Amino acid sequence: MAIATGDLTRQSFEHHVLDFLAYLEFERGLSRNTLEAYRSDLLQFGTFLHAHGLDALGAQHADLAAFMAHLAQGTPERPAVAPATLQRKTACLRSFYRHLRRENLLDGDPTADLRAPRKQQRLPKVLSRDQVAALLAAPTGTAPAALRDRALLELMYACGLRASEAIELHVADVDLQVGVLRARGKGSKERLVPVGREAITAVAIYLKRGRPLLVGAREERHLFVNQRGGGLTRQGLYKIVQRHAASVGLQDAMSPHTLRHTFATHLLAGGCDLRSLQEMLGHADIATTQIYTHLSAERLKDVYFKAHPRAVKDA
Repeated sequence: MAIATGDLTRQSFEHHVLDFLAYLEFERGLSRNTLEAYRSDLLQFGTFLHAHGLDALGAQHADLAAFMAHLAQGTPERPAVAPATLQRKTACLRSFYRHLRRENLLDGDPTADLRAPRKQQRLPKVLSRDQVAALLAAPTGTAPAALRDRALLELMYACGLRASEAIELHVADVDLQVGVLRARGKGSKERLVPVGREAITAVAIYLKRGRPLLVGAREERHLFVNQRGGGLTRQGLYKIVQRHAASVGLQDAMSPHTLRHTFATHLLAGGCDLRSLQEMLGHADIATTQIYTHLSAERLKDVYFKAHPRAVKDA
């Protein structure tokens, strides 16, 4: 019984896929989840090739681009594939064709100029100046926990601290006389960040009237402590922020990281240059900091279209 050419082509493709996956598993040591994702991606690619009478070894750049466009567009039966998933599929195809070239099955590389659409960059939420003022005023009273919460919120907004950086602060890391603190960022990298007047005042009051009552006789290096006097945890910090956010109607608008985004946006709006902001945020790459320039532009447009009498958005 004769075997159809299309069946031979499909068998050949599946052989190449199995060989590629074996290479990834035994020589590269990739995880089961990654292998399964790549297997699914390549079988989907194989189905596309078969439906269009194509072979993996003969496929050109235009054929692979058509496959990606097919996934991105979607159909009535199948939703469009998300940009992040398209990027993974592109990486899979590149790796697959590198393997074919390594096995001397191909001379050229049809994936050389293959590009997946960029991930849609979500702009982080930020608070207005009035919202920040309301949040920072939320911890009221002179109880030790209230003094701690006020100092914590003031310092996170004043210095753009990550949650992990705030809970890792030691008392010795904050120099209230000079007005600067030492933050330990990602990769244990340290940086110095200026501290504003309001935050200095809040921390000084907490250190004098709040923290000693929380810590008691125990020795504790961490600046921010819980009710038992031990170092504050990430979960504890999150609960503090959420509790005070809820008290002023902001529970759906923020997380601890929102204060960091707000710090960056407000500094840029006030004229801070991007390089200085990069240093204060502790970003290794200035491209990470540049998202705040886009955010400021979005906020400027919102203000403009709301305030200018002759500014009308297109319908």
